[in-house]
Amino acid sequence: MPAQWLDIHPVNPQKRSLSLAAARLREGAVVAYPTDSCYALGCHLDDKAAADRLRRIRDFDRHHQFTLVCRDLSEIAHYARVDNWQFRLLKQITPGPYTFILPASRDLPRRVAHERRKTIGIRIPDHVIACALLDALDEPLISCTLQFPGEARPVADPKDVRGRLEREVDVVLDGGDCGLEPTTVVDLSGDASVVVREGKGDVARLGAMEVG
Repeated sequence: MPAQWLDIHPVNPQKRSLSLAAARLREGAVVAYPTDSCYALGCHLDDKAAADRLRRIRDFDRHHQFTLVCRDLSEIAHYARVDNWQFRLLKQITPGPYTFILPASRDLPRRVAHERRKTIGIRIPDHVIACALLDALDEPLISCTLQFPGEARPVADPKDVRGRLEREVDVVLDGGDCGLEPTTVVDLSGDASVVVREGKGDVARLGAMEVG
């Protein structure tokens, strides 16, 4: 069955469509949705089968660590251990196109955390549709960039790959083109911030840091 395609207004997203997408996520769906960096794939935090589908779509092995997409800092603090200096940095530059690697808390399902480092990648997007979807779901999403195996770039506009996408996912939230540049990844699991990957997020906003 082809994916359910929902055209979402980029400024005033339709609540009914987002409620429908949230309901499908709770039932085990894999959803493609726009963010402030590029399109992403998402599924319910507690759904192992849906997470395995994300791995299959992206051709990830079982060790790949997904990102937990959250609404706010309080939600981050529930799933990750955040010290004062980390909290100050997060408060200063979120929401935005950054992914932060933090020590996982006991409330995070063990299968989601990095199996050796016990860390989790977390982010708070600054995108109307992504935020509205999180509000409708009322909990975080397990997520990864929407990029097909063998492709050099992520998906910027789902219409460009509609035929392929409709065979892979259950729901597409089409909010138009949202760009190609992935997030900046910052490791905060040690004593200082370390930039693992420079992306759309401005590294100058991080202040004093090491670059990995």
